[in-house]
Amino acid sequence: MPDNGHLTIWGRANSVNVQKVLWCLRELDLAYARIDAGMAFGKNNEPAYLAMNPNGRVPTLVDGDFVLWESNSVMRYLCLAYGTGSPIYPAAAKQRAAVDRWLDWTLSTLQPVDRPVFWALVRTPVEQRDMAAIQKDVDTEAVVWRIVENQLATRRFIEGDDFTIADIAIGAYARRWLGVEGVTKPKLPQLERWFGQFAGRPGFAQFVAPPMS
Repeated sequence: MPDNGHLTIWGRANSVNVQKVLWCLRELDLAYARIDAGMAFGKNNEPAYLAMNPNGRVPTLVDGDFVLWESNSVMRYLCLAYGTGSPIYPAAAKQRAAVDRWLDWTLSTLQPVDRPVFWALVRTPVEQRDMAAIQKDVDTEAVVWRIVENQLATRRFIEGDDFTIADIAIGAYARRWLGVEGVTKPKLPQLERWFGQFAGRPGFAQFVAPPMS
């Protein structure tokens, strides 16, 4: 196991952005402590937390006297600080830039269309759901997933033959997309083929695969 200082992750385990970081930690075989924060656990709006992360969101990484927030930045840092030689964050400039592009795309394009569907179908009581409105949001999200489907038509993983943190970032959202029910979604065979490759990865099985909440 790589040597590291005392890594602490603040954030609840059912947050997709926390799940990404936990999955990355498992891929790098890093020890850490996790403190529940956010939603039912609170803490994220308290002064001590806001002093670390002024956004008041999760996750937040504490590595000794270094504090970092934003999940994709945390994954990049973990790879650079403790994942030397790991293929999940390529060293070559062009390959790394391609991975970084997908990390940015996940937050700029995928997360905004995922959120309303996930909240409506997972965190909203059945009797309060407007299924017609939800289906419209699903149709909007499907357009974005077709981008991933097309990307995977000629690749094993998002950026080639190797699994990277781009697959972690998008894969955590794919779990939500493929896991929600009661709506009409298009068949995306390449997405399902790619997603099926994660079942054997311990980080996915432990942190992303459990029932959504």
